[in-house]
Amino acid sequence: MAESDNVFEDLSGVSDDKSDNPYASLLKICNDDQADIQTRYNLHRNTRNEQQKARILSCNFAGVMIDPILEKLANPSKFPEYCDSRHCLVFWARPTCQIRSLISDIQTRLKEFAPSLWLMPLNNLHMTTLEVAHSLTQPDIDNLQNSIRPQIAAMTDYTLNHRARLVKPMLSYDASALALSFLPAAGEGSSTHDDSYTYHHLRRDLYELSRSTGIDMASRYTVPSSHITVARFVDSTDFTTKNRKDPDPERMKGWIMLLENINAWLRAEYWPKIDGSIKEGGEWIVGQEKGLHCRRGTLWYGGGEDVYLGRGF
Repeated sequence: MAESDNVFEDLSGVSDDKSDNPYASLLKICNDDQADIQTRYNLHRNTRNEQQKARILSCNFAGVMIDPILEKLANPSKFPEYCDSRHCLVFWARPTCQIRSLISDIQTRLKEFAPSLWLMPLNNLHMTTLEVAHSLTQPDIDNLQNSIRPQIAAMTDYTLNHRARLVKPMLSYDASALALSFLPAAGEGSSTHDDSYTYHHLRRDLYELSRSTGIDMASRYTVPSSHITVARFVDSTDFTTKNRKDPDPERMKGWIMLLENINAWLRAEYWPKIDGSIKEGGEWIVGQEKGLHCRRGTLWYGGGEDVYLGRGF
């Protein structure tokens, strides 16, 4: 999600025990129990959505938050010389073709309401499993990549033998972006997959593998969330009154109604059914089709450069 007021706040009820690995606290308090881990992820995303809903519908709402960098990048005719200078080094999980198709359907619904919305290109969709560094210079990233190089292949192939399943897709949102979020699976559906190794375990292990190279980790986003950003705001005109200065409360109500309708549709169609079935796109074993993708560069909006793509299954 975009950097709004509480995007990095953990709302799962877990307090940081100052572990060397920021993902260890939740696993410790949950005793590695998959159901408890899912509960914590669910609490975080539901609490955050409720907070953001209240904020957006408040009479004091100042309007959607425009990403100033993306606004310039999305309008090259107005800003022909502009380029993003924030270099990053990450490990992404790439969604399956079924999940990309689901996101395409969601994006179509969002765009019908808000034509000026910026949509993440389908080929750029990703879930950041590990952020090694962000907002650095290219030489800084060069140095980090050289340091982590001995572990890159092992990390990108890690999902071959460490398979974490995600379920229950839902739109998460704030005043600046929207994402399709998932929960770590806990035995749902008719799958025989062993869910004891969760997505949070995967994040912990990748962090540890990176740290073993001796680098200083600079991950911002360690809260219990597994999400794919699908859209961002680069223009406010879809949500303002006729003078195009003030947010329109009726448009904001209509927007929230749309998001809640989409989430009701996702629960009805893509969450596990009573008979254990899950519609294609409703679950994802990380590493399906493609292994983890190590990427670098100015990749804030899905771009950047390939470093190494792991083997899928």
